[in-house]
Amino acid sequence: MKKRKLGETDLYLSTVGLGTWAIGGKFQFGWGAQDDKESKAAILRSLEMGINWIDTAPVYGLGHSEEVVGNAIKGLSNRPIIATKCGITWDKTGTTTPCLKKKSIRNEAEASLKRLGIDAIDLYQIHWPDPKTDIEEAWQTISELVKEGKVRYGGVSNFSVQQLQQIESIHPVSSDQPLYNMFARGIEDNLLDYCRGKNIGVIVYSPMQQGLLTGKLTKERIKNLPEDDIRRKEGSPNFRHYSEPELSLNINFVNKIRPIAEKHGKTLAQLAIAWVLRRPEVTAAIVGTRRPSQIEETALASDWTLPQEDISTIEILLSERQKKLNIMDK
Repeated sequence: MKKRKLGETDLYLSTVGLGTWAIGGKFQFGWGAQDDKESKAAILRSLEMGINWIDTAPVYGLGHSEEVVGNAIKGLSNRPIIATKCGITWDKTGTTTPCLKKKSIRNEAEASLKRLGIDAIDLYQIHWPDPKTDIEEAWQTISELVKEGKVRYGGVSNFSVQQLQQIESIHPVSSDQPLYNMFARGIEDNLLDYCRGKNIGVIVYSPMQQGLLTGKLTKERIKNLPEDDIRRKEGSPNFRHYSEPELSLNINFVNKIRPIAEKHGKTLAQLAIAWVLRRPEVTAAIVGTRRPSQIEETALASDWTLPQEDISTIEILLSERQKKLNIMDK
């Protein structure tokens, strides 16, 4: 499996990394119930496939995702690189609250180390720049955790160029983790260029747009998703992709790119991942999984370099889709 160096760190990440959001199971922003045995099997299978890093967060399942990861890697002679996050806390009712205060970040780090069963977090990321007024305090705290040896490298997630500039004088930023896929291309405007110029690693999440770009989510299947699945919740950031009138447009687009994958003997999921990895600024893509069979498919995208002619065809189809979206939005 291909690997790329993460910014100025000594971490070489497989270009496909394992995402564990869904593994957290049922919670406010979850994907519904999940079997822990199947989650552990998926984690171990991903390592067998050559994936060498796992991305998680305390808020995924309110600590449960980290616990499952910790259980899966316990006793391994060569444990994977572990990336987790901070900045979202919760109370006894499960209600989440953003918090980037020093004391909170330190408490979160200690709790994550305990749940994961490791001595140091390889990549510790501010999950969201929220509250914006406290990102410098949080970044200073992560800098201190690095000096203390509890964290190897500090990164951020969902940060803009301006926010990166705001904190980079405090401590080097190893990586940014933004949303990126065929339907969400905002980082192409200036973030990718900035990160390339500053040698900041870019780890993208949701390359398959939460399953929509895999071609497996039909209208009927979306309709029958569990009520607690984040994709069905009106008001969630990506809800519009899974509801009309955009849903029909998206499914039509997926059907148009299907022949590109098929002519190479690939799946649509592999095509979606290879598409984000076409950008040299992208260090790696986080690929979520709920069962071993899923990662057995998606991990193979790491070694596929998408031909330029196919990239150009996809660009034309995306442009056509965007024009139709613009008309809908008027």
